[in-house]
Amino acid sequence: MRCDLTGKSVVLGVTGGIAAYKACEVVSRLRKMGADVYVIMTKNATEFVTPLTFETLSNHPVVTDTFARPETWEVEHIALAKRADVFAIAPATANILAKMAHGIADDMLSTTVLATKAPVLVAPAMNTGMWTAEITQENCATLRKRGVHFVGPDAGFLACGDTGSGRMSEPSAIAEAIAELLCPVWDMAGMKVLVTAGATRERLDPVRYMTNDSSGKMGFAVAEEAVKRGASVTIVAGSVTAAIPSGCEVVRVESTQDLYDAVTARAPEMDVVIQAAAPADYRFATTYTEKHKKAHDGQPFVIELVENPDIAAAVGAAKKPGQTLVGFAAETENLHENAKKKLAKKNLDLIVANDVSQPGAGFNVDTNIATLITADGMTECPLRTKKELAGDILDRVMKLRGC
Repeated sequence: MRCDLTGKSVVLGVTGGIAAYKACEVVSRLRKMGADVYVIMTKNATEFVTPLTFETLSNHPVVTDTFARPETWEVEHIALAKRADVFAIAPATANILAKMAHGIADDMLSTTVLATKAPVLVAPAMNTGMWTAEITQENCATLRKRGVHFVGPDAGFLACGDTGSGRMSEPSAIAEAIAELLCPVWDMAGMKVLVTAGATRERLDPVRYMTNDSSGKMGFAVAEEAVKRGASVTIVAGSVTAAIPSGCEVVRVESTQDLYDAVTARAPEMDVVIQAAAPADYRFATTYTEKHKKAHDGQPFVIELVENPDIAAAVGAAKKPGQTLVGFAAETENLHENAKKKLAKKNLDLIVANDVSQPGAGFNVDTNIATLITADGMTECPLRTKKELAGDILDRVMKLRGC
């Protein structure tokens, strides 16, 4: 999302983690969007990046010392707390999250964030073990209950050599999250939106099933964005590994038939239906109520598959005037051709086509590469976060609806 932040003030806290260098780009992005940025650094943060770097980027003095004498007389931490339209901390270490959760104010950053009345956003960054520690998760839950906003952390290779959750979100995502707090879009207020997400499971017996790699991240990103824009959102979710966003009605399903039943029952009352789930095209013709035992005779175990109901086609056939239907096409070849056929065949208004064989696109990653296809043309969406793509999709939905 791009918006003019001229006249807006962002106070950015930078704590002592290796991701502190990324905060430089956050400042740069916010400045390019017109915001005034005031940086508070902890003492440990200055071991990673010098205050001069942030002073050059922000064009304001950096505050590091609670007891430094200001050039003009004012209680510095109170002045900054009042000045902030948004107070962000990136990176936010486990230490600052613990201080915030328990009201500890023992340095300039923790004192100022305690005093602010502005919306607070944190971008956690730490070792996987620290992030998943029970006390850290309890502290984050406490902060969320108090209205603190979170962006990330992401999963990936960490500076310590571990791989897992704990990497600070990219500067583009942090800047976007700050911009959303400063100029929220509320163009979907009063609309009912249904979003499907995740994979379905087709069971052979109580312990075996057929599925795919969908994590639910794309559908959840769309649902979360729709909630932020004022919509009443229902999520129908199959098997997922991503965290389900708050603020939505959630319906859990397992099989494609379950998904079909849940979606077709609810679709008629919706203004927008966005089918980001990855349902199985086939199910087992024969299933077993007990675990199917190995025959031990050396003969192949032959499994017959039968087609599952086509959910998108059913919703398209029952489409009501004024409804907007969005589908997804995960392909590995002939991307645009296959997606255009699906758009027409299933009576969709918009289809999001992505080649899941491309690096950074498809299942179980935080980014995507897509083409938005309507009857009037195509728009390419190069590599971006799924959150950013969700915004692109809803922008196109609202344009199709004449809003």
